[in-house]
Amino acid sequence: MGLFSFKSAKKLSAPPFDPAAEEPAIRCSICTGEQVAGFRNKRTGQFREVTLIRTPKDLEGFKKDFGVEDLKKIF
Repeated sequence: MGLFSFKSAKKLSAPPFDPAAEEPAIRCSICTGEQVAGFRNKRTGQFREVTLIRTPKDLEGFKKDFGVEDLKKIF
């Protein structure tokens, strides 16, 4: 086997999410269409990337991991 083994790979725990300070959002690129799910700081507007959304399954996984239903789209 190479340097990395899929058997030893562990799922990383999700970073903490504070609903009082952050709101869940999807940042969309106008040019490429790329979508990234994460959290936008309510005070500063800074976006914290969590996961790249390639399929609807990725989005559902993000929602399930963080217990969110609605995501705001930002460009």
